[in-house]
Amino acid sequence: MKEDRSKLMWYALAGGAAGVVNGFFGGGGGMVLVPLLAGKCGLDQRKAFATSVAVIAPLCALSAGIYWFRGDLDLAAALPYVAGGLAGGLIGGRVFKKLSMVWLRRGFALLLLYGGVRAFL
Repeated sequence: MKEDRSKLMWYALAGGAAGVVNGFFGGGGGMVLVPLLAGKCGLDQRKAFATSVAVIAPLCALSAGIYWFRGDLDLAAALPYVAGGLAGGLIGGRVFKKLSMVWLRRGFALLLLYGGVRAFL
């Protein structure tokens, strides 16, 4: 019972960390969430990736709503990205099961590295 409570606490903390990152940067909560879900919460890597997507979707919607109400969201500019993102999400979701975890982890690591380098330049 105590272990279940501890796990639930880690789930809530992981979700909170993802929400803070999403709110600060307009996205990127999955970069925090995946390692926390896999490491501290004990999910296998594939489930951590998939669970992250399910958690991030409502967080992104909430962040977008806050930005929109504040007048900081340009919906017309966002629409082409939404269309591309939906197509990419469909393709990624279908290919996800076919990729080995080694390549998924490497791709995720490269994405993190790229984001970190871009943030510093």
